Amino acid sequence: MPRILIVEDEAIIRSALKRLLERHGYAVSEAGSTEEASQLELTGFDLIISDLRLPGEPGTALIAAASPAPVLIMTSYASMRSAVESLKQGAVDYVAKPFDHAELLETVERILHKQSMQQSPPPDITDEGGGRHTMIGNCLAMQQVYTRIRKTAPADVTVLVLGESGTGKELVARAIHQQSKRAKAPLISVNCAAIPETLIESELFGHEKGAFTGASAARTGLVEAADGGTLFLDEIGELPLDAQARLLRVLQEGEIRKIGSVETRHVNVRLIAATHRDLRALSKTGEFRLDLYYRLNVMQIELPPLREREDDVLEIADILLDKACKRHERAGLRLSRAARQDLRDYPWPGNVRELENALERGVILAEGHLIHPDDLGLAPITNRPVASPANTHTAQNGIDNPADDNEDDLSLEDYFQHFVLEHQDQMSETELAQKLGISRKNLWERRQRLGIPRKKTARRPG
Repeated sequence: MPRILIVEDEAIIRSALKRLLERHGYAVSEAGSTEEASQLELTGFDLIISDLRLPGEPGTALIAAASPAPVLIMTSYASMRSAVESLKQGAVDYVAKPFDHAELLETVERILHKQSMQQSPPPDITDEGGGRHTMIGNCLAMQQVYTRIRKTAPADVTVLVLGESGTGKELVARAIHQQSKRAKAPLISVNCAAIPETLIESELFGHEKGAFTGASAARTGLVEAADGGTLFLDEIGELPLDAQARLLRVLQEGEIRKIGSVETRHVNVRLIAATHRDLRALSKTGEFRLDLYYRLNVMQIELPPLREREDDVLEIADILLDKACKRHERAGLRLSRAARQDLRDYPWPGNVRELENALERGVILAEGHLIHPDDLGLAPITNRPVASPANTHTAQNGIDNPADDNEDDLSLEDYFQHFVLEHQDQMSETELAQKLGISRKNLWERRQRLGIPRKKTARRPG
C-alpha cells in the first residue's frame, strides 16, 4: 500500500484530503507545517503532497529534504509563476486549489506509477556459463519490463513473453526464474522451432522403451526434468497441435504421460512461454489451441524491438563490443563516430542478435584501432534519396504517383514530412512522435515509406 504524507496547515482541507486518499487504498500521514513534517522519516513515503504556503518555510523546502520521494505542490494561487517556480525547484507536479477530486486522484496515481517504474532496476541474471550480468537498457519501455519481472517473478504464475526475434526473451525468462521461489531448482529451456516435429513430443514428455522405431531405451522428457523448477518454451507458436494438447494437460492437471506409457505422473512446473507470433490470430486459423492460449496468457510481458529503444542502442553496443574484443583478443578497439551514428540510425530488424553479429564482424574486420561503418557490414539504411518538402512522392522513392493518391492524404503526408524535416534537429524521436500524436514505431515506418532519414548529427561523443 503506497504511503502518502499530506502537509497542509488548514485542518479541514487536510482531513478531507486524507479521507479521499484513504478511500482509494492509500496509507496517509499528516503534518501541519514543514517543521512538523521534518520530524518524520520523509524518505519513507512514496509521495508527499504539500501546500505551497505554510507557516514558516514553504512547501518547496521539503523537495530536497524528502528526495528521492516526489513532492506534489498544492497552491491556492494558480498563477503560472508559482507553479513554474515549484517545478524548477524539483516538485514533481502541482495542483491548484480548489482541486477536482478525480483530477487529484489521477495525478497521484500517475506520479506513483512513474515512481514505481523508476524503482525497478535492471535485474541481474546468471547465464549458462555461471557468469553474472545485468539486463541492459533504461528506456521507459524496458523500465516497464523490469517492473513486470519484479512483480511477476514471485507470483508463480504462467508467463507469456512477447517480442520480435532477438529481443532477449530468454533473458526475461531467466530473470523471472532467478527472482522466483524456484530459483534453486532447474530452469529448462527448449526452443520449439529447433526440434523436428516428429521428435518434439518425445523430447518434452519422454517415451518408454519400444514406444516407436528407434526408441531403444526409456527417456525422461524435459517437462519432467523441470519438475520443481521452471520450463521455458521459446517459439511456442511452432508447437504441433498434438504436443499442444499434452501441454494443456500439464497446465490443467499437472500431469504428464510418456509416449507408449499408460501411467501418468504428477509434475510441479512453472511454465514461461515466448513467441514472436500472434497466438490469438493463429488460434483463429486452427494452428494454435485457443484454450492453451488462455492458459498461457495469465501474465504477459512484451519486449520492445531495438529500433524503439533509441537511447539504449549505443549502451548495449558498447557492452557487446567489449565482450567481442575479449573473445577475439582485440583490446582497445572502439567505434568511430560515423559507426556509432550508423548503429543509432539502423532499424535493426534482427534486434540485439543482429547488433551482436554486426559488432562481431567489426571486431574481426577492423584494421586499426577504430571500427568504421564498412566493417560492420550493415545493409544500407535506405536505398532512397533524401526527400525534399516540395517533392515528397517520386518514382525514385518507390512511392505511388501523387495522381493516384487522395488529395487529403497528400496534404497530411506533406505536413508530416515538413514537420519532421523542420524539427528533427531540435527534437528527439520520442518528442517528434508525441508532437505528431503517433507512436515511435509509426514515425519510423513513415520515415521509411517517405524516404526521410533520421538526422545525422551524433548525439553522443564517439
